[in-house]
Amino acid sequence: MALRLGDIAPDFVQQSTAGEIKLHEWLGEGWGVLFSHPKDFTPVCTTELGATAKLAEEFKRRNVKVLAVSVDPLESHQKWVGDINETQHTTVNFPILADPDRKVSDLYDMIHPNANDTFTVRSVFFIDPKKKVRATITYPASTGRNFDEILRVIDSLQLTDHYSVATPVNWKYGEDVIIVPALQDPEVLKQKFPKGYTAVKPYLRITPQPDLK
Repeated sequence: MALRLGDIAPDFVQQSTAGEIKLHEWLGEGWGVLFSHPKDFTPVCTTELGATAKLAEEFKRRNVKVLAVSVDPLESHQKWVGDINETQHTTVNFPILADPDRKVSDLYDMIHPNANDTFTVRSVFFIDPKKKVRATITYPASTGRNFDEILRVIDSLQLTDHYSVATPVNWKYGEDVIIVPALQDPEVLKQKFPKGYTAVKPYLRITPQPDLK
């Protein structure tokens, strides 16, 4: 059965390029992004892993650990890392899980038989500090992921967890947000949103991002 939003991310123990990974223990109290790759030594995956390495400081600033998974064995991953570093002009600084037994791929429903009965699709799982799956994105093998969007989703999840807001279409960190419709008490609104808000409609109230000065 496919994972649904709010489900606990299945725990596992698996070898990686950084040693044995026990997922829940490895994540600790922070956030995690688990993302799958169809196969080692493929061009799109090589660019994606290079981009991930270059974004290390962005993930760290958000308290997010990233973890890649591919169905190929560990020896293959270790050789591939050299190619990624060379061609993408970076240093891979996060683990790549070896999943030749398909254990993780099956736990997270990463293999879609109608697309390919052997390789994983490009799935992304956003996992919060309570180990819950908060968002997922799935691409076909031929389409590289947009890591700006992955960071944007993390920013939205982390912001909306702490404030009574939602993020509108195409929102980026620093832009105005929407007050959730359930919040109606005028005194509470004043307390939570001292910068004020604009009521476009009773259900559509725009306010500056509340955690920024």
